[in-house]
Amino acid sequence: MTPLLSAIVPVYNEADSLPLLYERLSAALDAAVALLENAASQEPEPDRWEILLVDDGSRDASWQGIVGLTARDRRVKGIRFARNFGKEAAMAAGLHAARGQAVVILDADLQHPRN
Repeated sequence: MTPLLSAIVPVYNEADSLPLLYERLSAALDAAVALLENAASQEPEPDRWEILLVDDGSRDASWQGIVGLTARDRRVKGIRFARNFGKEAAMAAGLHAARGQAVVILDADLQHPRN
């Protein structure tokens, strides 16, 4: 099944923020998909969103955190760069891999407002 939503998150040395990012983002995506499916009078279906975490050559434990999240939730995908190519390259890799009908790009540092 094709996801409704893809969230692309470039990651650079964000190991400490990944668990909270996953918690908040997965809850927000669950709520967004529920609203969309309810508005379209559809039954809720699994795997209606995906999170693409793009590790842009992090030097901390970011990749290990991403691997842990992918093992915990099959809707989370990881992409790893061998070195730091920059945020734009990470966004492009995420856009290339995204399968959702709509895509959002956000930072891993939890600086986006929750509202």
